[in-house]
Formats: sequence, C-alpha cells, structure tokens
Amino acid sequence: MQPCQLTAAEAAALIRARKLSCEELARSCLARIAARDAEVKAWLWLDPDHVIRRARELDKLPATRPLHGLPFGVKDIIDTIDYPTTQNSPIYDGARIGRDAACVAVVRGAGALILGKTDTVEFASGGRKAVTRNPYNFAHTPGGSSSGSGAAVGDFQVPLAFGTQTGGSHIRPASFNGIYGIKPTWNLLSREGVRMSSITLDTVGWYGRSVDDLILVGTAYRLAADTTPVAVKGLRVGLCRSPAWHAIEPAGTMALETAAKRLLDAGAIVEELVLPSPFDRLLEAQNTIVTAEGGVSFLPEYTNAYAQLAPDLRAKVDSNIAREALLEAYAVADACRPVFDGMFGASLDVVLTPSAPGEAPEGLHTTGNAIFNRMWTLLHVPCVGIPACRGPNNLPVGVTLAGPRLTDARLLAIARSLAPIIDPDPQAGLRDLWE
Repeated sequence: MQPCQLTAAEAAALIRARKLSCEELARSCLARIAARDAEVKAWLWLDPDHVIRRARELDKLPATRPLHGLPFGVKDIIDTIDYPTTQNSPIYDGARIGRDAACVAVVRGAGALILGKTDTVEFASGGRKAVTRNPYNFAHTPGGSSSGSGAAVGDFQVPLAFGTQTGGSHIRPASFNGIYGIKPTWNLLSREGVRMSSITLDTVGWYGRSVDDLILVGTAYRLAADTTPVAVKGLRVGLCRSPAWHAIEPAGTMALETAAKRLLDAGAIVEELVLPSPFDRLLEAQNTIVTAEGGVSFLPEYTNAYAQLAPDLRAKVDSNIAREALLEAYAVADACRPVFDGMFGASLDVVLTPSAPGEAPEGLHTTGNAIFNRMWTLLHVPCVGIPACRGPNNLPVGVTLAGPRLTDARLLAIARSLAPIIDPDPQAGLRDLWE
C-alpha cells in the first residue's frame, strides 16, 4: 500500500511509531497528484518544493502533536500564510493575505502539513464553478462548493481537507466523492479568515476517509473524544426523510433504505421520524437568509468591482429582502432549533437522513442540489456524512447522521460505531480509483 492510500489515522500511527516519515507521506501525495490531477483538477495552488521542505522540517521534530506530518488541503476561500487566497474570483486573482485563518492556524499548530489550496465555487457561493471533476467519473461533478477538497480526499491525493457549508457545500461533496465529512455545530470552529457569505449559516468542516480521521482532527479543536461505549443493539435511530423528500432520486432512496436496513439487521431500533409542521418552513427560511446576508457580504465587491462580480452574486445585493420576511425567517429557525435539540433522549439517539438527492449529476455546470442539507445547516446541528452504497452509475452515495447542537463528540462516537455497518466496504474506492 502506498502511503497516500492510508487514512489519516493510520498514517498518524505510523508516523508516531517512526515507521513512516512526513516526507515519505508528502511525496506519496504529491506523486498521486502528479499522476491524477491533470484530470481531477482539485488544486488551485500547490508548491511541491515548499511542501517537501516543510515535511523535512517536521521530520526533525518529535511526533507528539496529534496531526504531526499529516497533509491537509485548504479550500481556497480560507486564508493561508503560504499560498494565495483567490476565492476562485477574478477580483482576487493571486491575492496573498499573509496570515492563516484561525482554523488553519489550529491544525498547523497541531502539526499538520498544509499541502495547498483546493478549487471552489466562486466565493463558495455562486458565479464561477470549480473546474474540478469527480474522480469516479470525470464527466460528473464532485459537488460543491467544496469541490476540490472533496475530490482530493476522495482521489487519495490528500488524507484531510477543509470544506465549508452555507447550504450543502460540505456534506454533499462527501457523498459524491465517497468520503467522510463532518459539518460541526455552527461556530464550533472560528470563522476568522474565512470568506463569509452568510454569518448565520457559514460553517467550517473537514473531510477524511474514516470516522477516526474526523475524530483525530477534532482533537486539535479541543473536541474531546467521547469514550462512552455506543452499543448498536438498541440504539434509537430516527429515519428522517425530511421536508425535502419530494426531491429524492432512486439512488438517494436506495442509500437511505440500505443504511436503515443494515442498522436494523445489526440490532438498532430504526423508526420513522416526522418533523413537526414548523420544520417544513426551514427550506424557505434558509433561502431568505442566504440571499439577504449574501447581499451584505458581497456589497464591497458590488461597489468596487461590479463588472467582475458574477450576475447571481450581484442579484443578492439587489434582492431587497423585506424586513418582515427576514425577521420571520430568523424566527422560524430560532423556534425550531430548541425543538430539534429536545427530541433527543430516551426515544432518540441519532437521526439518519439523506446527504444528497442521489448520485453526482453529470456535467460541471452544476454542483448538485443542496436541498437535503440546507435545513440542517440552518438548524446549526452537527452532521456526519458516511458513504453508504453505489448508484446505478457506480457513483458513491452517502447518508448523514445528525444530532443536537454541541454534541459533536457524541455524534462522532455514534458514527464510529455505525460506520462499519453503514459502510461495510470502505476499501471500495481504493479498488476503483487506484491504477
């Protein structure tokens, strides 16, 4: 097995045991990128010589930090001291910020090796799409807006990467690329140094290729691992088709029902969870909020670089959402959040819900439909994406586990127990993609 084929948790254990050097892991990732990224197109900025020099410096240090030597991709709306942050916009072509975003500074301080900047939808909001392609089929989207991060982790080019989510920009690419991802509780990670398009919604998350990878990164953010045993037998799982069910596709239905059956067969108690009536207004509320707050976010570019700002982003500035409509959207979200938190307890441990309507759509003109993610983003709850099956085009389809706010460690502990059941063949991607 090549070092880049390892999960982050596996690589970390070998580095700690001095059975793998940081340089060996970095060179393996760079070799994979050299072999594949002309087609996948996951990276906007990458300096192999700089990466090797940093890896060699890390090899001089004791491997005592949790992420020591682990390569990390950074979505190009997130500032880094050593690479430009262009936001995939002609307005900021080549712009260098000169400091790390808070989320990057934390993982760098925990020993991570920042590999490079990954492609993104412009401003992670609209305008230009990423040129990134789905590693399983280059004719299909990898999802977005965290397009490059999802594809790079899915294609074994990097073990870990940052994404962000305003609607479904993080969890949906996890589904389309057959990887694991966590969208944590809103504001669990500082957003300082991350381009914002909606202060109420924007959330920084990360990708890996196992739940252990997600937990490992969480330790850098002082998210203490929940060591309370999780017994699958008797675990109460709420199967939530959500108010967006009208948009489901056959592959999405298959993923959800396959995951539910596997959990039932393992002894979990899986029951339909129908959300009360106010929740059916969350999709409209999320759309209202993202439009209104986007208008605030993009006003500087609208004012100073109008001709270079994409028409759909100009439209947010021009939207003029009525005060009453925006207040009502905030009120719906404020009312639903504690109701959802209160559903958990003796009768409910975790929610199982779709990550996407189905497989990744064909074409790079689209990043897919965020309809199955938007409600959870507005609720501010943690979500973990887990691969579940393949659709009729042999493309990955995932499912989401969700829990109440600020229970991220518990949700990851549950995901760690459920992942081998939901995703019984985690090596499938390795077999399919490795040449």
